[in-house]
Amino acid sequence: MKQLEPFLQWQDEIKAIRRDIHAHPELAYEEHRTADIVAKQLTDWGIKIDRGLGGTGVVGIVTGSLAHDPGHAIGLRADMDALPMQELNTFSHASQYPGTMHGCGHDGHTAMLLNAARYLAQHHEFAGTVYLIFQPAEEGAGGAKRMIEDGLFKKFPMKAVFGMHNWPGMPVGSFGVTPGPIMASSNEFFIEINGKGAHGGMPHLGHDPIVASAQIIQALQTIVSRDRHPLEAAVISVTQVHAGSAMNVIPSQAELKGTVRTFTNETLDLIEKRMGELVQYTSQAMNCEAKLAFKRNYPPTINEAKQTALCIEVMRDIVGDDQVNPQVVPTMGAEDFAFMLQELPGCYAWIGNGLGEHRDAGHGLGPCMLHNGSYDFNDDLLPLGATYWVRLAQHWFSKNSASA
Repeated sequence: MKQLEPFLQWQDEIKAIRRDIHAHPELAYEEHRTADIVAKQLTDWGIKIDRGLGGTGVVGIVTGSLAHDPGHAIGLRADMDALPMQELNTFSHASQYPGTMHGCGHDGHTAMLLNAARYLAQHHEFAGTVYLIFQPAEEGAGGAKRMIEDGLFKKFPMKAVFGMHNWPGMPVGSFGVTPGPIMASSNEFFIEINGKGAHGGMPHLGHDPIVASAQIIQALQTIVSRDRHPLEAAVISVTQVHAGSAMNVIPSQAELKGTVRTFTNETLDLIEKRMGELVQYTSQAMNCEAKLAFKRNYPPTINEAKQTALCIEVMRDIVGDDQVNPQVVPTMGAEDFAFMLQELPGCYAWIGNGLGEHRDAGHGLGPCMLHNGSYDFNDDLLPLGATYWVRLAQHWFSKNSASA
C-alpha cells in the first residue's frame, strides 16, 4: 500500500479532529461547529475558503503552482452532517448529544478531505485548482442540491467532481467502484384510502379501507414482477401501515407509506404511473377512494465511465489490483452526491471500513454497519483516503491538459 508519508506523521492529529467531530455531531443544516472546525483548519494551513453555500457549507480553494487556465479545476466532496439516532457506544469519543450520532462516517469523510487539503496546500505542483467541498445535509435533506442552487458550480467552475464513502464489510485497504449506477434513486410515497366506517361485526354496512389497503399492497408488487423490465432493478417497499383505533370498529381511513428505489428515471416514471393507476382502480373495486402522493428525493448516483476509469487507475496504484473491485455491485441505498453528478462528470467510490474490529473498548453490541448505533468510522482510513484524494487530483491534472 502506497500511502503518502506525511499522512502517517499527521495521523494522531487528524484522528483527534475526527473524534472531536464524532463526539459533537450536528444534524442537517446545523453543522455550525463542524463548519467552524473545517474553516479554521483550512485557514490555518493557508487555504482560501468560502462559506455559506447550502447554509453551512465550506469550500476550500487550493490553486496549483504550475501555469494553467483558472477554469481548469476539479471538486472533491465530503459530507459533514450526522443522523438523528441514539449512539450505543460508550467509548470516550461517543456522541455527547443524545439522539444525534455520526452513524454513517461523515466525520471520517470530513477528516479525510481535511487531511488531503493540508497536503495539497504544501505540495501544489499541479496545473489547476482543487475545490474542497465540505457539504451539509446529505442525510435526506439535499445539501448537495442546495449548494448547487446557491451557485456552487457557477462560483467555482470545475470540469469534474468526485465523492467517496466508507463501506463497512469491505476490507480495510480496499476500494469499490463501478461505471454507471452505483447507488439508487430515493423516493417516498403516501397513500390515503378513504372508506366507510362500520361496526366490526357488521362489515356489510361499511366499506373497509383496511381490506382495500391489503389489496393495494399486493397489487403494488406486480409492478416489479410484471410491468418492469426484468433487467431493470427496482424496489417498492410499503414500510408503514396505519389504520384503526378499536378492536370492534372498521375505520373510515387507512394510510400506507413507503419507498421506491430505481437506477433509472425511465423505470421510476413507469413505477409512479402504474402506482397511480393501481391505487385508484383497486380502491374503487373495494368501494373506497384513494389518492397517491409521490415524492422524488434523490436521483440515482451514476458514475461517468471516463472519470471512473481514472479513479480505478489511482486506486490500483495505491493498493494494488487485488484490492480494487472495478465492478462493485450497486446498492439500493441513495446518496445526494447524485445531484452533483447530474451537473458534472465524475465518480463516487467506496473505501473499505472493515468489519468493526477497529472499534475501541466500549462499543455497542450491534454490528459496525452504517446507520447502526454501534458504528464507528475506522481511523486507519484517514491516511489511505487522503492519499487517494491527493493522487486523484494529481493524476487528473496530469491526464487532462488545460485545454481539455
